[in-house]
Amino acid sequence: MRYLLLIILGLSCVQPTKAQNDFCSIRNTSFNAGETITLKVFYNLGKMYVGAGEATFTCALERFANRDVYHVTGDGKTYRAYDWVFKVRDKYESFIDTATMQPLKFLRNVSEGGYKIYNNVVFNQAAHQAVSTNGTFTVPPCVQDVVSAIYYARNIDFGRYNVGDKIPFAMFLDDEVYNIYIRYLGTEEINTKFGKFRAIKFKPLLIKGTIFEGGEKMTVWVSDDANKIPLRIESPISVGNIIVDMIGYGNLRHPFTSLLKK
Repeated sequence: MRYLLLIILGLSCVQPTKAQNDFCSIRNTSFNAGETITLKVFYNLGKMYVGAGEATFTCALERFANRDVYHVTGDGKTYRAYDWVFKVRDKYESFIDTATMQPLKFLRNVSEGGYKIYNNVVFNQAAHQAVSTNGTFTVPPCVQDVVSAIYYARNIDFGRYNVGDKIPFAMFLDDEVYNIYIRYLGTEEINTKFGKFRAIKFKPLLIKGTIFEGGEKMTVWVSDDANKIPLRIESPISVGNIIVDMIGYGNLRHPFTSLLKK
């Protein structure tokens, strides 16, 4: 289930660009507190895709460190019928400053096939520090965590970019800083389990790991409207392929105008 929350993870040596200079000035125009998004994972078994699990993202408005924050939670789990193969119970949380869209705290509590990780990170953005369960680390200005990065990406103005452009930013994960990017691929219409949509298409450059191969092999589609919610993710994994489709939503900030046919 890790791939649901790392849909925009990447690893690159990107030189500063206009997008990098604008990194700290992004503001939220795509979502509100109260929003929920549910995604379903389909795993390829030969010529058919079988539902294996779900992830739900929720957003609440709270206070942290005397600031208004979006408390975003991502809960992922396999269905019980698949627990015997690879049981997943993951929870990721990010506390994002509503004024700056920068994370102030990040929690990671995952259990995947017996492999467990817990990490609590508090960001001091002014001092460029991340204080995690494992120590204190220097981070670049306006660094993101893995969950806040998804909500940051939803506020990118893709209309400013040409097809093929890289859009870089920095992220802190597992006590390391990654300079990552997504490559904008334009717009198209797609058919998903939920319906037919106008969509924005891009590819993240993934970090090579136990689930993913490295490189630009994952494709992501988000709604081509003001909400920019994830609609579909396709990717090869270490064994087979997956499709992740949006199957439910609630309390969107804007009309869901990209939905063409349900």
